Amino acid sequence: MGKIRTPYFRIVITDSRKARNGLSIEEIGRYVPGQEPSIIEVNSERALYWLGVGAQPSEAVEALLKVTGDWQKFKGLPGTEGTLRFAAAKPHKSVAYEAAVKAAAAEPAEGATTMKKKAQEKLAAMSEPAKAEAVSEVSEPAAVATESEVPAQDVAAEVSSVTEEVVAVAEATETPIAEAVVEEAPVAETQAE
Repeated sequence: MGKIRTPYFRIVITDSRKARNGLSIEEIGRYVPGQEPSIIEVNSERALYWLGVGAQPSEAVEALLKVTGDWQKFKGLPGTEGTLRFAAAKPHKSVAYEAAVKAAAAEPAEGATTMKKKAQEKLAAMSEPAKAEAVSEVSEPAAVATESEVPAQDVAAEVSSVTEEVVAVAEATETPIAEAVVEEAPVAETQAE
């Protein structure tokens, strides 16, 4: 039974004198090989009954009964538990949908879509002059620091002394510290250099 590329087999009891696809006596299970792991369902009680009254399984059905452990039960062999594997339970559709929505909401909004080629070139052209100016500004202070070669401890001491002076001036003139810092900022820069 089934359809192309999705077979489905029934395990049936039938009379050997009847046609292979003819009327069956009883359906005792099913086999669906198209999934991983394959689905094998056999009514063990009915399979053992029919084996006990003399039913002869085909090679394929015997192999399936060995996997489920029913053949070992019938013959009295060890391994009656069989080697049947079961698929893990699938989460409910609503749970999977909610997880997908959360994952989509966590994606970054910026850069989620690809810009057209002309838009990328235009953005790159506008950012190039800004990068060149930023590089020149950054390189000049680095050169000043290497020329003076002031130890880090001396710089920290000077910064703390300047902040103490600013606080003292702010308290003496009774002005807010923010205004005092703005007024004293040029003086602090000249002392640090």
